[in-house]
Parts: sequence; C-alpha cells; structure tokens
Amino acid sequence: MSVSQYFDTMDYGPAPESDTDARAWLARHSDGFGHFINGAFTPATAGSLFDTNEPATGKPLARIMQGTQADVDAAVAAARAAQESWFAIGGHARARHLYALARMVQRHARLFAVVEALDNGKPIRETRDIDVPLVARHFYHHAGWAQLQEREFADQVPVGVIGQIVPWNFPLLMLAWKIAPALALGNTVVLKPAEFTPLSALLFAELAAQAGLPPGVLNVVTGDGATGAAIVAHPGVNKIAFTGSTDVGRLIREKTAGSGKSLTLELGGKSPFIVFDDADIDAAIEGVVDAIWFNQGQVCCAGARLLVQEGIAQDFYARLKRRMGNLRAGTPLDKTIDIGSLIAPSQHERVRKLVEIGVKEGATCYQPDISMPVGGSYFPPTLLTNVHPASTVASEEIFGPVLVAMTFRTHDEALAIANNSRYGLAASVWSETIGLALAVAPALKAGVVWINSTNLFDAGVGFGGVRESGFGREGGREGCYEYLKPRAWAKRVARKAADDKPVAAIVDSVAASASLPLVDRTAKLYVGGKQARSDGEQSLGVFGANGKLAGEVGLGNRKDIRNAVAAAHAAASWSATTPHRRAQALYYLAENLSARAAEFAARLVELTGASTDAASKEVEQSISRLFAYGAWADKYEGAVHVPPMRGVALAMVEPIGVVGVVCPDESPLLAFVSLVAPLLAMGNRVVVVPSARHALIATDFYQVLETSDLPGGVINIVTGAAATLLPTLAEHDDVDALWTFGDAALSATAERLSTGNLKRTLVDYGLATDWNDALAAEGPVWLRHATQIKNVWVPYGE
Repeated sequence: MSVSQYFDTMDYGPAPESDTDARAWLARHSDGFGHFINGAFTPATAGSLFDTNEPATGKPLARIMQGTQADVDAAVAAARAAQESWFAIGGHARARHLYALARMVQRHARLFAVVEALDNGKPIRETRDIDVPLVARHFYHHAGWAQLQEREFADQVPVGVIGQIVPWNFPLLMLAWKIAPALALGNTVVLKPAEFTPLSALLFAELAAQAGLPPGVLNVVTGDGATGAAIVAHPGVNKIAFTGSTDVGRLIREKTAGSGKSLTLELGGKSPFIVFDDADIDAAIEGVVDAIWFNQGQVCCAGARLLVQEGIAQDFYARLKRRMGNLRAGTPLDKTIDIGSLIAPSQHERVRKLVEIGVKEGATCYQPDISMPVGGSYFPPTLLTNVHPASTVASEEIFGPVLVAMTFRTHDEALAIANNSRYGLAASVWSETIGLALAVAPALKAGVVWINSTNLFDAGVGFGGVRESGFGREGGREGCYEYLKPRAWAKRVARKAADDKPVAAIVDSVAASASLPLVDRTAKLYVGGKQARSDGEQSLGVFGANGKLAGEVGLGNRKDIRNAVAAAHAAASWSATTPHRRAQALYYLAENLSARAAEFAARLVELTGASTDAASKEVEQSISRLFAYGAWADKYEGAVHVPPMRGVALAMVEPIGVVGVVCPDESPLLAFVSLVAPLLAMGNRVVVVPSARHALIATDFYQVLETSDLPGGVINIVTGAAATLLPTLAEHDDVDALWTFGDAALSATAERLSTGNLKRTLVDYGLATDWNDALAAEGPVWLRHATQIKNVWVPYGE
C-alpha cells in the first residue's frame, strides 16, 4: 500500500522492532547458558542443556542448563558466604549498588525489552513501556530504602539467604519485585527463573556483574520444577519468595512446614471487574482491554470476571464486541499489536479446553473476526456471556485472553458474586459515584482494588493477595518487612524443656482425679460469650506446682473448635467497629483484670511455683500490655501512597478475620494476653487454646471477659491438649490465620495443615519469647501480623 492509501484506510502497517542486538547476545551464548553463580557463568554442560522456544514461532531460542542439587548447593554456598559482608557494607553502599542496577536497566532498556518479548511472546509495547520502566523504578525505589534502612528499620535485621522463584508471565518484572527489596535490605539471593523464560534473568545477572554487584550477592540457577524444589528444601535458605500457581504455592507451604523458613506467596487469582450503571462505559471498556487482554490474559490479577449491572449489560456487551474487533494480534516485535502469543502450546491447549467447558456449561462464546498469525501459540480474544457464577470458567483461573461475563442488580449482589471465589488477589470497580466506589472497595476480599482503573503497579505500593491468592506483600514499606525479621526475635533461643510436673495425668484427668480430693468446680469452655460444657463432657486435670490437683477444665474436641469458629464468625461486627471502641474495650479489660490482680497472682503462684513478687509482676505486665494495645488500637493506621500518577493509593489496614491462637506454657497469663490483645486491637476475632498445664488461668480470665463489654464470640476459649486441638484449627477453612507458640512439633503441624486455604501462620519453631521484653513481645511487629494491607488505587482529575 502507498502512504496515501494508508491515510485513506487508517490501517496500521507492521512496525517491527529490530532484534539484532538481542540475537547477537544470544549468539555469544550459542553453546548454552550455564548458571550464574558467585559472579560468573558456570560452564554449560552439554548433557544438562535443554531448549527454550520462541512462543511466537515455536522455534528454539536458546539452550539452558538444568539445575541439579549440586548447582543449588553451590549457589546457596555463594550467597551464604556473601551475605554477612553485603549487609556489613551498610545501607548507603547498598543504595549505590541498587542505583547502579537501576541505571544499568535504563542503559540497556531496549535490549531487555526485545529479549523479554522474544522469550515470553508478549508485545514489545508492553515490555518497552511497562515492564522495563517498572523494573528500573523498583531498583530506584529500593535504593532509597537501603539508604534509610538504619533509621527506618533500626529494630530489624535481614532474613539471610533468600530463595526466589519467579513465573514466566512477567520474568523480568517479577525478578525486580523480588531482588530489589531483598538486596536493598542486606539479604543475598538464589533466583530460579521459569524454565520457559530464563533469558532476561540471565541477561540481568550478566549486566549486574558488569555494573559492580559483588560476587555471590545474586545467583541465578535455571531449570524446571525439580530445581525449584531443591531450592525450597535447601537447609541453607532462610526464606522462600514464590510467585506462581496456587497448587505449587500450596506444595511449597507444605514442604517448608516446620523448617523455620520465612515464606511469601503471590499466587493465582480470578479478579472481578465490576461496572455499575453510572460508570463511564467507554472508559470501562478500555479498562477491560487492559484488564484481560494485557499480556494475553496471562496475568495473575487479570480482570477475568466481568460483572456488569443489569440495566447497562446489553449496551456494554455490544460496545465491548465492537472494541474487540479492533484488537490486533501479531508477532511480539510488531509495535502496532495488542495481543501476542501465549507462552506455549500446553497453555494454548488448556485455554482452549476451558473455553469448551464453558460453552458446554451454557456460556455463549464470542470471538471477533480478526486476523491471527499462523504458527506459534496464538489464541483470539474471547468473551463468554451468560456465565453462571458457579460454572467452571467463573471459578477456575484460565490464564488466557478469556473474559467471563455475569450481571448483577444491586450493590450487595455485586459484592456477593465478586467475593464468591477462593481467590482474593485484586479487583476493579467502575463508577462515577466515588462514594459508591469507596464503599465497595473495603468490602471486597482482595489485596488490591483499582477504582476506575486497572492493572496499576508501582514499587512504592504493596501488592499481594488474601485467601488462596497467597500472603505477604511486594513493594513499598510493607514489602520491605517481608525481607526483614525483628532484631529481638533473632536472639530467641530454644524453649527450655518442660519440668517434671505430672504431664501424663494431664492426658487423662478422669482417671487421675479419681483418687484426689474433690474440687469446687469444673471450669467450662468459653464460646460465643457464654460458658459451655465440652462436647465430649470430659474434663482435664490442671496440677499445681506442688503436683497436686488444682482444678479441672473442660476437655475440648473437634466439635468444640468448630463451635468456637462459628461463634467467632458470628461476631463479624467487631471487625467493623471503630478503633476507638476497640481501644475502650481493651482498657476496660485491663481495668477488670486490675480489680482481680491479687487473685490472678495467687493463681500464678499456685500453678507455676513463681514467687509472689514475680507473679504480681506478671499480672501488672499483663495489665500494661492491655493498655498498650488499647493505645495502639486507634493509632496503628494505614498510609497514603503517592505513585507516579494523578492519584493516590490508600494503604488500608484491615483485620485478618478469625484467628486461631495456641498459647505456650511459660508466663501463662502474660503470654495469653500478649497474643490475644494485638489481634483484638486490630478487629480480629479469636479462638484460643490456652496452655493445658495452666488452663485455669484462661478460665479465670473468661470471668474477666464476662464483666467486660466485648461482644460474645470475639474471644472464644477452648481448653484441652494443643496437639489434639491444633489440627482442627489448622485445617479449618473458616480460620483465616493461625498463631502457634509452643514446641517445634506444634509449629510444623500448624504450617503443614494450614495449606488447605493457605492461611497465614505465625509460629515460634520452639524458640522461646521473653514475654516481659516489650521489644520482643509487644508493638508494631505483632500488629503487622494481626493485619493485612489492602491498597486501593484512586485516580483523580479528568
């Protein structure tokens, strides 16, 4: 066509980006890429190489090493050897290194963009205009945190050696999300890129070494899932940071249980895209394009579920179909295209089968009549309407350019459908009524909410999910804490072995108590604000320091835990009450405990053998701790992030929900209060399993609760053996988090059995906390674990 004809038709001609430099770099490694360990590439061993292919053509692109256990060992050893000196050089020196990495990315931006498009199949416009600039932004932003570390994180230390596993949909950007905060805060890294897309990670490592990054600080080991499994299992790795599928994340949670490894998981999603009838329809349709056809829908937070208010649905669908007809598919290096290739034939086949299932289940399929390239793994943009909220395509993550559409009538119905998912990564809300949008956002079960926008990201704004979308945050201050641990916790030592109290008698108190004097009463459980008999109608003997029976408590079982969880859920209004109201309740608890201080001190003397002075001190410390969290209740607040856009991102502090708590034996009253109070202050409801040895402390405490103004169900106490009750708490899908303090076996059980709904866990691995030390047992570190951050993006202006 001539230029005049192009002006007449307004058709785009191809605008290919040159791949000369990228091909030259690949040619320099034509013998195959080794791993990048201790600042250099290892020799490529012919027998261990496998091919990676261009998604757009299916042709081989490069030869990559399959990482072995020996390779992982070498990488971890290099990272371990470098970590202490890397942290020791100080924040300013690390800031300069991260600044150098940011500048390096910008200098080689075009090379990175082309390599990423070739390796992944996404359009060059996306890698050039979104991925690479965000990569540089992450290193700039975290250079700042490195510079400020000594002041802003003075009470924290690095975790150590970090194992990082990144997916194939954003290979370079996910690398930056994980490497930048880890290195900035004094950790060293062993990274495994996805086997489909390892090239940008290898290019980054090569150029990072040229930019002066010390050997061993960053190590890249390539390979398939077996290589990742070796990193997860390696005893020299202190933390695993994983982005990928929920199924693999669940497996990693299980494999790391009891190992002491820190863990963050950013997993799958099925994000709702909600359009109210007062929305700017054309703007919302452009939002849909960005939400589901960006990166061919291979995005964990893709707006894959379109929820449109019934009154505008048909108009919306008609306009959306017209817009779909103008989408352009083509080879990734064509700067005029909207849609590139899926990552591999296997992914293409998965998407195709799920669309077929959707049609069989009653959906209507629309695919525009647009030109699709021949060869490669191309799939057309697809709209499925008439989808039922319970259908397969509405619940399963498709991870392709497929949008499923449903309608709703009311605000409440929109929320019900949106939250009808096991995932909770992101959501998008479209309405010209800002009050409506800001009312919906807090009610959505998601870690990120975009208002009148979608797929906005920034290094200064945390990203991460809830439910089976994982836990932990990446980006911003909240993301920094994922690569740090409290200095006071780093000093913890193994808990002392239990003393020689008659533990055997605790297991079967009925037989043990038969030959002992009668006691005044058998304390009950405390469920839903009331004393309740245990379901099994059995009792548990509690013995004093002198070995004599001090009293009996109910022997709780699985049914009692379930009843307590149900009561906690019924008390959901506590999570919505004001922080001032929660503060008052904690102060009142402290007041009531103070009125009975002598009684509790006497009970501590009886049960633990502590001196009167020590027991009185523990009671006073417990009162002080209640006051402390009363003080924090209306002062631990969110933040207003200012990303590089016309708008703000509101970091909202939210309660987790229902939290199970298993208490240790030491300092039985103070530990109980120290674990429960921060959860209450932040609006959670709790199911507590107190120390079995000292359970009378907890049953005495519920008498304090009965004279307080806490709503029934906010605190529920189930007495019994932790080893028996913990599994039910851990496996319960209506428990949102689990705190377990005790021996190492309990920690392992808590982490292993929490994989069902991927609940957050806080465990001590058998390491003793000094409950009298406010630095270790009180303050913001506990409040961070008692909350989750929801980032709500609010653009403003025309």
